[in-house]
Amino acid sequence: MRRYRRNSMSGRTRKMLIGGVALAIAGGAVAVGTGVSSAAENCVGLDQALRNNLQFIAGQRANPDALSDARIANRQAVVDLINQRRAVAGCTADVAASVPGAAAGSAAGSPTKPAKPPKTTAPAAPPAAGTGAGQVVCKGSTVTLSGESGAPFASSGTFPIGTVLKVTNLDNRKSTTVKVQTTSGSCVLLNNAAFEQVREPGKFLIRHAVIEKIG
Repeated sequence: MRRYRRNSMSGRTRKMLIGGVALAIAGGAVAVGTGVSSAAENCVGLDQALRNNLQFIAGQRANPDALSDARIANRQAVVDLINQRRAVAGCTADVAASVPGAAAGSAAGSPTKPAKPPKTTAPAAPPAAGTGAGQVVCKGSTVTLSGESGAPFASSGTFPIGTVLKVTNLDNRKSTTVKVQTTSGSCVLLNNAAFEQVREPGKFLIRHAVIEKIG
């Protein structure tokens, strides 16, 4: 009886992790594949986005938990897509995670996992209307997290540092207002603290969001 219960729990755990990995990879592909136009050619923004994701992966490997494999799979898919963008843009900087003790294989030129072709994902439908707090921007973009720590803030390759953005998750009606502090290759990425304010439990991607420029 005990053996059956243990095997049952193991099966549920495997299903949860497999589902999390699939969601994370799909989310990573959309996160980089949308909301990027001329910013895709900005090597500074692409390098920063790559560095943020490599740093997040290194942190998860240094302090793993039950969902680390799913988070790493999500970020590795994002890393692969960013490296493709960097190659097209002619970016040559040697980008690596800044976390102490991070593996050398996490450098941009030698990813720890083989590159995978990006998954084809239908673009999210643009929201019908904004929340009325400011100008709706980056319609149809999805929102994910940058992996950066600290107080709530955002990174963007579309808006300059200092811009105030309001991000509303239409799936749960939670919103957060943050200031752009760093650059990335997307319309907006939320750091860990800001993403926690609007996320749905267990999800690493906001597919239905309204992004508004305040002021």
